[in-house]
Amino acid sequence: MTKAVDQMRLDGLTAEPSNHGRLFLDPKTVRITDLSSVRLLGCRVDTVRQLYRGLIRPELIPVIEQGGIIQFAGHSWHAGRVGRDSGYQYKLQNADLGFVLLLKNFNVKIDVIGAHMKIEVSPHAIQSCPPEVLQDWMDRFAREAMEHMEPNQCAVHLALDVQGWTPPADLIDLLQCRARTRRDMSGIKQVHYDGEAVSYGRGQSFLFGSASGIQLALYNKSLQAWSIDKLDYWRSVWSAMDNPFDDQDDQNYDPEAPVWRIELRYHHSIVQQFADGSADTHTGAMIDSRTFAELAAHLDGLFQYGLQSFRLLSSKGVFDAFWTLMRQDVKVSIPAESLAGRTHYKRHFKTSQGFTGKNVELFLGNFISLLARERVGAKKAFASLRAWACWPVIRDHYAAKGKSEGDIYKHIQQLLTERTIRWGRAV
Repeated sequence: MTKAVDQMRLDGLTAEPSNHGRLFLDPKTVRITDLSSVRLLGCRVDTVRQLYRGLIRPELIPVIEQGGIIQFAGHSWHAGRVGRDSGYQYKLQNADLGFVLLLKNFNVKIDVIGAHMKIEVSPHAIQSCPPEVLQDWMDRFAREAMEHMEPNQCAVHLALDVQGWTPPADLIDLLQCRARTRRDMSGIKQVHYDGEAVSYGRGQSFLFGSASGIQLALYNKSLQAWSIDKLDYWRSVWSAMDNPFDDQDDQNYDPEAPVWRIELRYHHSIVQQFADGSADTHTGAMIDSRTFAELAAHLDGLFQYGLQSFRLLSSKGVFDAFWTLMRQDVKVSIPAESLAGRTHYKRHFKTSQGFTGKNVELFLGNFISLLARERVGAKKAFASLRAWACWPVIRDHYAAKGKSEGDIYKHIQQLLTERTIRWGRAV
């Protein structure tokens, strides 16, 4: 994507340039946008998912399998099995504390040290204490559940709530991103967010990107909160925000107006790429974070990176006025010193010469042999490859070699033709 610039900001009374003005001027089209009615209701960490490696304590599983209410780590929990889609077998939940503990990775034997635990934290638990305190809670639960415990990266969702702005009807066409997945939920009655079934009306939800990467979600938070009976909680949160642009206005939230949420979701694998590739501009040291507490100082940087990865433009090379407002005025509300100003954020990708690249090549060779044997054509073969969970690894491997998805398709087509001509169908 080409580089874009922010719009000019002007004072609403004098039309003079102002760093905090709510009039925005597109320098190319000379169009002025008035965002004086936009109310920012805070940018928060909405979701934390902390992963751990270790060996599950053998005495814990029989207790969980009994189900019902059990005692664990000094608190009462609802225990039971959980669906395979979660990647884990067991769950301990305490909604009052705001924690869900997922245990026993489906893909790792129970007597083997592995990624056997994920802790999911609710918004009210995240907002109730500083990152260091929250991390202490999670680490204590992990130590109680596992031996040889070590943090294994975290995933985060950063959410900005806003009034006075709604996504344009043609957002799908206007928003630029590298994401290959785009979903407009307009006209779809049932939408699922993190397991919650939500009834939405037309044009109430948009989703860009895949769950295994960086996702941008825009949706009507008022409707979503109402549908899961959390509207009273969120109204209390929004009402606590003063208007940062008007000293005379001590009530920023309008209970009669809808609230829209702009949410950036970072999978733990993406956070790991930032940890491996981002460096302090003063010392050159990599940030090398593994826990939410270590990541907290970099959340502003991740939010800004997300606004660069998903860009709404008003004209070629110029950010939309609302995107400029977010880029310049929004900070993640968290009691931690932001290191965004002294950190260069970059994602580190594994090279094609590494372990992953070697295995991609081996897999594709065997894949082509099986396809040729089953008389599968290139078009169907490519479609099934893209639908596979490991497709992002394959795509990124070839992208590092300068090949597009179209090139991968042609490569598969060529290999299939070669196999058929040289060895026939009985390979």
